[in-house]
Amino acid sequence: MPRRPWHRTAVRTAVAALAAAGLLTAAGLGSTARATGEWRQTGSGLQSSLGAGEGVTTVQRPGGGERVLYRGVASIPPALRLRGWSHIGDPDSARGYVVDAYQSRGAAPTRKMFRVTTPSGRSYEYTHTLAPGEMYNNSFAAVSPDTRWMVAGEWGVMDHLQVYPTPLLNPATARTGGGLALSGLVRLDKPVGNVQGCDFVTATELVCASDDSSLAYFPEDKPLLRIDLEHPLSGGDVAGHVTDLGPIPQDSECAGASEAEGVDYDATTGVLRVEMIQPSVCAAVTTVYRFRRG
Repeated sequence: MPRRPWHRTAVRTAVAALAAAGLLTAAGLGSTARATGEWRQTGSGLQSSLGAGEGVTTVQRPGGGERVLYRGVASIPPALRLRGWSHIGDPDSARGYVVDAYQSRGAAPTRKMFRVTTPSGRSYEYTHTLAPGEMYNNSFAAVSPDTRWMVAGEWGVMDHLQVYPTPLLNPATARTGGGLALSGLVRLDKPVGNVQGCDFVTATELVCASDDSSLAYFPEDKPLLRIDLEHPLSGGDVAGHVTDLGPIPQDSECAGASEAEGVDYDATTGVLRVEMIQPSVCAAVTTVYRFRRG
């Protein structure tokens, strides 16, 4: 979705009203660059939460070049919403294919769904039937660099992430949609809370955004996490070592807690993007922080 400069104007209008009521923090939209672990912040931008508040990915264009693709509640096609797929998570992209993670907000969901859009614009749906004890949540999709495997996440406090064959990109999956079976787990050595988005940096490293504010597992509010895999994904279980990289920025002119959302690593440019929905009235705007390693 293209950037729209009026988002900043809309936020500042809301900020003016809150300032008059004395409800603002001292922090502003233009934050000072800082480091989060080995990642150095290089900038930030604003997007509409309606169109970008759930996730972000970099898509390689069929004719060359790339584009940054955002997802928000407005990204759900009406036909899918009518069929109960009312939540879209943080997407990922590989070789021009886009993988979206969907969940149902029905009373007792029994399935989750991954929708793959090809570079030519055709879309196919792959549904996964929940195993006993599996959460219905489908927070994100992260495709491995070899494109054959995909990591996904649930919700709450978890000691694992899920591993699936990547729909369409793994030759073991059906060509026009169908069922999708879980193939393994990333078994974490530390519990993680409310992971909203992840992306691969290398074949054995993911960076993830946690919306956990409990301080029960890490000393920061909304930590950025690194997960180092024992070996590249091969379809079975793999051990994952969790490292706390520090807090994700929460800059806003509105008081309250932000919400951590999507993560994208662009291997071509080396840019890491992490999303934060701003708090309170400013929740109409999502801040996209940009980082580089080093």
